[in-house]
Order: sequence, then C-alpha cells, then structure tokens
Amino acid sequence: MNKNTWITLGVVALVALIGYNFFAGRYNNMVELDETVALKWGNVETQYQRRADLIPNLVKTVKGYAAHEKEVLEGVIKARASATSIKIDPSNLTPEAIANFQKMQSGVTSALSRLLAVSERYPDLKANANFMELQAQLEGTENRIAVERSRFNQAIKDYNSYIRKFPSNLLANMYGFEKKAAFEAEEGAEKAPEVNF
Repeated sequence: MNKNTWITLGVVALVALIGYNFFAGRYNNMVELDETVALKWGNVETQYQRRADLIPNLVKTVKGYAAHEKEVLEGVIKARASATSIKIDPSNLTPEAIANFQKMQSGVTSALSRLLAVSERYPDLKANANFMELQAQLEGTENRIAVERSRFNQAIKDYNSYIRKFPSNLLANMYGFEKKAAFEAEEGAEKAPEVNF
C-alpha cells in the first residue's frame, strides 16, 4: 500500500470515529437523562405513597375522638383511594397524565386539610401524642413531596433542554425521545389565601 492509501484510510477511520462518538455520545446522554427523569418520578411517587400510608393511621386516630365526623373521614378515605389508583409510567409523562395525577393528589391535600380542621374542634384529639406525631409526619412528608417535585422538575428541564437543542434535537427525533411534562402550579395558586379573623 502506498502513502496516499494509508492517509485515505486514516481519514476515513477518523471520520467514522468522530461520527460514532457524536451519535453514540448524544444518544447515551439522552438515555441517561431519560433514566434520571424516571428515577426522580419514582422518588415523587414514593413520597406520595408515604403520605397515603400515613392516612389510615391518621383517620383511625381521629375516628376515636370524632366518630360523628363521618363525612370528613370518608372524604379522606375516598380521596386516598382515588389518588393511589393513578399510576403513571415514567415513559408517558404527558401534560394530561401529570395534570390528572396532580388533580388526584390535590384531592388528598384538600381532604386532609378538612380533617385537620376538624381536629381543632376536639382539644383532646389535638393533645393526643399519636395524633401529634402523625401530624408532624404528615407535615414532613408534605415537605418531602415539595422537594422531590422540585427535583423532578429540574430533571425534566435538563432532559427537555437537551433534546431540544441543536444538534441533539435531530437525533432525539430520530431516536424517538419526546418532550416530557413537569409539575405546574395548580390553578389559583397565584392568589394569596384569604384569612379572616
């Protein structure tokens, strides 16, 4: 083989290596970001499940003191059942799926707020150590949910930004990576709550 043949083979090999690194590297980054989104979604679901697991104990404790608040207790149980029936596959994080999930979780939050408001009418219940512990755990869980939702939204932002930037957007379309939905503020969240004394 002469010198020109070696140079040609070297250039072809170099171009092939650069092309492979370009495609494989971008594809692997997309896969990694997609897996991070799935992991963060799992963390969000774990915290919502933790809250759902606390609810039966909270209801049982309140029931002992406020048995005639049947409507409120049943509302909490119904909201929990609805929320835990919703399962979202991380590969299908559409705006509609996230909105539906968020709507069901808002129902739980609303029902729990009514339940905790009922406790104000029962001084013995408010002083109960078990109730106080469950209330503290619930508050901690709500904080964890907020943190995990924030981390999930950051992972979604990183993923969506990466697949929409050039030249990754060309490869994302070719490989089937699509934009995913994040949590958004609930309707009316921009208004300050009204407090009356």
